[in-house]
Amino acid sequence: MATVIVWIKISLFFYLLTVLAIIDIARKDFGSIGKKALWGFIAVVPFIGWLVYLIFGFRTGKKPGDKE
Repeated sequence: MATVIVWIKISLFFYLLTVLAIIDIARKDFGSIGKKALWGFIAVVPFIGWLVYLIFGFRTGKKPGDKE
């Protein structure tokens, strides 16, 4: 039973990171809807999508109101 609880906690951790990545993608402008959709698709890849987004995509989008 303890193993199940550990797996649930690990799964929740990865789920929350994925949700945070999706929220960040939804709030940013990537220049086109296609780029935003691509980052959204990458972010939902199980276990590693949020990490790929964090490393390569996090700084590419612009938040509304940001100046260049």
